[in-house]
Amino acid sequence: MDTMTTNQILFLLVLSILWPSSAMPFTPGNIGNLFGMEDDGRILQRSKRGWMWNQFFLLEEYTGNDHQYVGKLHSNMDKGDGSVRYVLTGDGAGTLFLIDEKSGDIHATKRLDREEKAMYTLNAKVLDRNTNAELEPDTEFNIKIHDINDNAPKFVKEIYFASVPEMSDVGTTVVTITATDADDQTYGNSAKLVYSILQGQPYFSVDSENGTIKTALPGMDREVKEHYQVVIQAKDMAGQMGGLSGTTTVSITLSDVNDSPPRFANHSFRVTTPESTEVGGAIGRIKADDPDVGRNAEMEYSIVGGHDIFNIITDQKTQEGVIVIKKTLDYETKKDYEFRVEVKNTYLDARFIHGLQFKDYATVRVTVEDVDEPPVFTRNPYIIEVHEDTAAGSFVGVVSARDLDADKKAVKYSIDRHTDLERLFNIDSTNGTITTLKALDREMSKWHNISVVATEINNPGQTTRVPVFIKVLDVNDNAPEFAMSYDTFVCENVKAGQLIQTISAVDTDEPLVGHKFIFTISPTNPNFTIVDREDNTANILTRRGGFSRREMSMYFLPVVISDNDYPIQSSTSTLIVRVCACDSHGNMQSCSPEVLPFSDGLTTGALVAILLCVIILLMIVVLFAALRRQRKKEPLIISKEDVRDNVVSYNDEGGGEEDTQAFDIGTLRNPEVMDANKLRRDIIPEMLFPFRRTSPIKDNTDVRDFINGRLQENDSDPTPPYDSLATYAYEGSGSLAESLSSLESTATEGDHDYDYLSNWGPQFKKLAEMYIGKSPDRET
Repeated sequence: MDTMTTNQILFLLVLSILWPSSAMPFTPGNIGNLFGMEDDGRILQRSKRGWMWNQFFLLEEYTGNDHQYVGKLHSNMDKGDGSVRYVLTGDGAGTLFLIDEKSGDIHATKRLDREEKAMYTLNAKVLDRNTNAELEPDTEFNIKIHDINDNAPKFVKEIYFASVPEMSDVGTTVVTITATDADDQTYGNSAKLVYSILQGQPYFSVDSENGTIKTALPGMDREVKEHYQVVIQAKDMAGQMGGLSGTTTVSITLSDVNDSPPRFANHSFRVTTPESTEVGGAIGRIKADDPDVGRNAEMEYSIVGGHDIFNIITDQKTQEGVIVIKKTLDYETKKDYEFRVEVKNTYLDARFIHGLQFKDYATVRVTVEDVDEPPVFTRNPYIIEVHEDTAAGSFVGVVSARDLDADKKAVKYSIDRHTDLERLFNIDSTNGTITTLKALDREMSKWHNISVVATEINNPGQTTRVPVFIKVLDVNDNAPEFAMSYDTFVCENVKAGQLIQTISAVDTDEPLVGHKFIFTISPTNPNFTIVDREDNTANILTRRGGFSRREMSMYFLPVVISDNDYPIQSSTSTLIVRVCACDSHGNMQSCSPEVLPFSDGLTTGALVAILLCVIILLMIVVLFAALRRQRKKEPLIISKEDVRDNVVSYNDEGGGEEDTQAFDIGTLRNPEVMDANKLRRDIIPEMLFPFRRTSPIKDNTDVRDFINGRLQENDSDPTPPYDSLATYAYEGSGSLAESLSSLESTATEGDHDYDYLSNWGPQFKKLAEMYIGKSPDRET
């Protein structure tokens, strides 16, 4: 044992403690065998690998030399002469573990941590130093790191959060938290933990073995205290002195339970609302208090026994009771209301309902305020009937509106003219009487829909409208007539009593019992007869046979149609019946009259027609010749009541803007600027050298000469100028015709003989032609 080092002795002492009971018992000889030594310390010589120990033990975090001695390898092939070389391979060989190739001593190069790696596996070789030949097969061995208490317990989180219902029983589990220890769980007490509570008593406790936190105090009320901070400690070495520890904080919240009923802070509420509030509108809110939260604080409001006018609903967001109106309020009918409201929790907890009443009551008083309301009609709408023959100004009906307010304001009536554009009706603004402004015609419009407006006189902003439907009742004022235009024909070879047309009638009137038409024709008609079918239709039959297109190609048959209403209305419609050629089956072939050749001579009718045509042609020729000879013009005086004398009017348009040669009336006012020689460009002059007008005297002393000059100029003009007016502003005292004015004339034009005008000279030639041409005798 002298050759053993101090490290080997210390390691053997530790090994004696850790040596399992099932292993070989320690003896000095065995110890030497483990290291391949004699009892006296000399190396044993073996023929097999019993020289080698297959497992070494090393304490973690060893605090000895830097190169910690692990163990020694020795082979029987080693003679001690240095010819043998030891080689180490495997986990950490050459880095963590080094071997002396001569002696076989193994050292650790640094301190090892079991929590990083608990065991290393290596291989040992024995080589000939000179040839590098393996002297023995490879041998595997383990180096196991033994644990020491070098790690404190640790919690996963620094702060844990947990909750437990309030009012829970003692011992109710809140949460379980556990710590971990990196030391070896299977060796000693280094990883055996014990839990304790450092803060949070007396409310909570912790199980020392598993870290379960439980309630320790009964009746914890969330409404008193809601949050708690609990500090938990975990200590290893089973809680013994010298053990390591770690702590964490647990935030515990008491969750709410429905242990508090709702309560009204004030058991009487007063609400005021105007009577104009719409149905369904909210008029006020009431609220009860509940210290609970969330679902446990949800409440429901109701009116005890219900109410006809009011209702209360629950606002889920604010947990308030909203009072709403079910029916329209009327201040004049009732001003004050009172009812009782109940509030209760929606969700109840069976653990707390015993001994507590989870509901409360309050009284609500509602006061209705008066509002100025618009007038109200007694009916809505109005339906009025009136006959269509009602004269303008007749009574139609009455509408009535009243003010429901307490002061009863006066009301005036009017018709919205947008609904009566034709202004057929009028209304009395004071009493609402509707009358007609025009006669009504049902056939034009059966209904008239007007709108009547009632307005407060003292407050024109308060108005009410009501529709008034006026139905126009029918009066039998229209006669029936043919329902359509008929194309009727009769065959030349028709027989007596044959049907040629079925007729029907229509009537725009609408009698109460329906239409009933009666069809008649003259009973003396030799050609046709009519048969009433009693269904508002009638058949037209032939009275005789053998019609001829030569004699008459078309017959006009008057049909009298009468109705049965009062007063009876009737009309006569003419049915045109053409005479046509038909085949043997009665199918029409031709209806145009045929041109038949003369036999012996012309008939009397043909001769008369020819004679009339000749006479008409002769009269047209004579009239045309007379017109061209007389070249009749329009009279100077268009109206007998025209007080202007000597006015010649030519009803003809001028030549337009190019007609610069037209007569200029301005010359009468300023004779000096009158052009003496202007030719008409729109007509061919009758003479090569036109008549030259003489200028009047500059001083205008003799207007009579001027008038004569103008008269001669107009007489010599073959055609009157376009758009001109010949004015004779001076009669003259020596005129043979004396005054030409008709103001003092009392006789009509037909009483005068104008032949004497021809004797007055060429100045009155035109006038004579005009008046003599109008003479009735001459026209005849």
